[in-house]
Amino acid sequence: MTVTLITGANKGIGFETAKQLVAQGNVVYIGARSAERGEAAAAAIGGRFVQLDVTDDASVTAALAAVDQAEGRLDTLVHNAGILETELSGPAALRAFDTNAVGFVRVTEQALPLLRKSTHPSVLTISSSAGSFWAVTTPQRPEYGLGAPLYSASKAAATMLTLQYAKAHPDIRFNALEPGVTATDLTAGLGIGRPAAESAQVVARMATLGADAPSGTLQDEFGPLPW
Repeated sequence: MTVTLITGANKGIGFETAKQLVAQGNVVYIGARSAERGEAAAAAIGGRFVQLDVTDDASVTAALAAVDQAEGRLDTLVHNAGILETELSGPAALRAFDTNAVGFVRVTEQALPLLRKSTHPSVLTISSSAGSFWAVTTPQRPEYGLGAPLYSASKAAATMLTLQYAKAHPDIRFNALEPGVTATDLTAGLGIGRPAAESAQVVARMATLGADAPSGTLQDEFGPLPW
């Protein structure tokens, strides 16, 4: 049994991943900004809710303290919270990077002491190949024609942070994951993507790999991706 915290887990890939991990017998904390939506999501699948806004330092500190008090450790942290800003402006850029990249740092730094209490700690970032230089410069890739500069740039930052943390903390596995094009609130306007439950299978598998799993990679369901 593992103890997992998933940010932004009251809907989409995060919720479906939590659902699958709970079904496997794991303890899963659903991190969500809204207590009402988070509690409802946790109750629906037998998970545990913790109020968590990745853009708020006090919220992050309180959330990790709650997990520490209840469990005494954290085996897996899944950075799933993310936003897609379509407006190209300074305020929009600040919002995108605050959630998609700075939020990674806030949560990871607070989680490190708890992760070190685990025998097989792992941090998984739900990133995107939209932030891969290789993907966005390859005409055959769907990311080539994606016009979402703030999303792509902030996801590139999230991937780089993941890889740098992997180098700085070799005792913890850090990996970034491209979960596949998924039908979520973020892609609703595009009308594309497979069901979130299918992409969540990829996330759940990566989140439960053993101690001999790789670290410092960007992967999709088929293996490592160029970056």
